[in-house]
Amino acid sequence: MQFEDFWYIVALSDQLQPNTVLARSLLGEWLAIFRGEDGQAVALRDRCLHRSSRLSAGNVCNGALQCSYHGWIYNQKGNVIAVPSEGDSFKPSQHHRAKCYATKEQDGYVYIRLADHPQEDFNPFPMPHYQEPGWETVRVINRFQNNVTNCVENFIDIPHTAFVHPGVFRNSRQQKLEMTVERENGSVLVNYSNETSNLGWYSRFLNRQGAEIKHSDRFYMPNISCVEYNMGDNRHLFITSQSIPETENSTLVYTDVTYNYGIWNKVARPFVRWTAQHIIQQDVKILGIQGEAIAKYGTKFYNTPADRIHVFVESIRDAIASGKDPRQLPNQSVKVTFFV
Repeated sequence: MQFEDFWYIVALSDQLQPNTVLARSLLGEWLAIFRGEDGQAVALRDRCLHRSSRLSAGNVCNGALQCSYHGWIYNQKGNVIAVPSEGDSFKPSQHHRAKCYATKEQDGYVYIRLADHPQEDFNPFPMPHYQEPGWETVRVINRFQNNVTNCVENFIDIPHTAFVHPGVFRNSRQQKLEMTVERENGSVLVNYSNETSNLGWYSRFLNRQGAEIKHSDRFYMPNISCVEYNMGDNRHLFITSQSIPETENSTLVYTDVTYNYGIWNKVARPFVRWTAQHIIQQDVKILGIQGEAIAKYGTKFYNTPADRIHVFVESIRDAIASGKDPRQLPNQSVKVTFFV
């Protein structure tokens, strides 16, 4: 199993309009994304075969992509179907074909997979409750100057919240929490107990009665985190992030905040969007600072018991990086007490 075997978001479906081309980077590969003649998403290597110009600088017309340098035209299979300098004498050849990647559209996202021959067939991760009756979804996109592993770990890390998001999400008031951390089948599953308050701005609206919060965090290989808060009827929230590896130290993160607040669903949208973006921008800043230190001094972490989540995440991503199947790692379950 390799990172190239998985599906990664490259755009919102709404971003990929007819006759538009988008430039993207994934695992160091440059991509030109457009819609073919049949309306399906197309992903080509962002390089013209002729003189190595970038195809993403070209134009889309009738589902074909024309290079902006000498006008070579590529269809949705990557085949060169016209060379202006050769006129009517041009004859298509299988040798004139740009690298083309598999695409799928699901839950309002365009996905691609880089592997030519993936080891197994599967669909992209389903976003929780997307467009289901009674649920609303707010989407935000942010770029982090750090790698996927550190981004994912941040998104499911509680101890940092009191210091990076003081008052907004939590504060420095000490609360004793317990968590059960499980590594199983290429995933990390975390369930918390004894959490009743300390949610900052959200407390009065989301948990007015101070009931125990059902809070769980999930990591799904290779790049997906999902945070769930359930505080009773019409107080249910998912924060799902897909971290897209553009380069070694640049990660584009697509985040869905999907919630059920009952009659407040529509009214809450601008507040949910503003708060989500405000919190994420604080994470962008601290992860940028961490990325700078790692670039200078390297990665050497000193783990506490509360970091067991990160140890499991790293074991899964390290297995993929070495070409192994992380689902073969032994199942483990650990109970941890910590303060936040």
